[in-house]
Parts: sequence; structure tokens; C-alpha cells
Amino acid sequence: MAVDMDMPVLIVDDYKTMLRIVRNLLKQIGLNNVDEATDGGMALQKLREKEYKLVISDWNMEPMTGLQLLKECRADEKLMHMPFIMVTAESKTENVIAAKEAGVSNYIVKPFNAETLKSKLETVLGPF
Repeated sequence: MAVDMDMPVLIVDDYKTMLRIVRNLLKQIGLNNVDEATDGGMALQKLREKEYKLVISDWNMEPMTGLQLLKECRADEKLMHMPFIMVTAESKTENVIAAKEAGVSNYIVKPFNAETLKSKLETVLGPF
């Protein structure tokens, strides 16, 4: 089954430049229905107001981290099965393990390009 290229995607990062980069990479892949949140709390509010098919979230944010956002999503009946990709500048083994234990769908280490993002998306969503 082909990926719905019009599916709503939420990207979460407290760094505006990173939001712009991820949005542009998604556009290169063909995904244009993208909303943004600048922290975990804002993301959670948006996730409860609109049905997203994918979240791409940074790990390091204040006051709610990406890991906390992931845990909130997995604890919410409505959001628990939604694909969730974690983005981080750190590739520490303990972080990867913590994210896996919390139910992350996939994990991307910065910096990354459209090809890397697309391959991660394909493992979570299926072929484009």
C-alpha cells in the first residue's frame, strides 16, 4: 500500500531553523501537509485537536522533552499507535534504548538528509 502523500505530519522542535530544515526535507520527499510545534506541550495539544499520521520530534526541548512527549503519546489511547520518529544530535546508546523502551517507531541522528529521512519514513510507513 502506497503512503498517503497528503497525510498530516507534525514536526516538533524548539529550534526554528531545524523546523524549517525538516519541513524542506519532507517537501523534497513529497509530504507537504506539515504542521509545527515548538515544544512537547504545544505538540500534545495539537495532537489532541487534529488527527496526525506521523510525528517527527526532537529529543532535546524544554519544558517537555521529545521523550516525555513520546511517553505521553504512548499512554494516550488515541495516539498510542501513531508512528513517532525521534530526532536527536546525540547517538548515545542509553538514549536509543530509552526511546525504544518508550515505544519510538524510529530514530534519526542529526545531521541527516532527505534520503536518510525517506528511508526512516519507509521503515515506519511503507514504500513511497
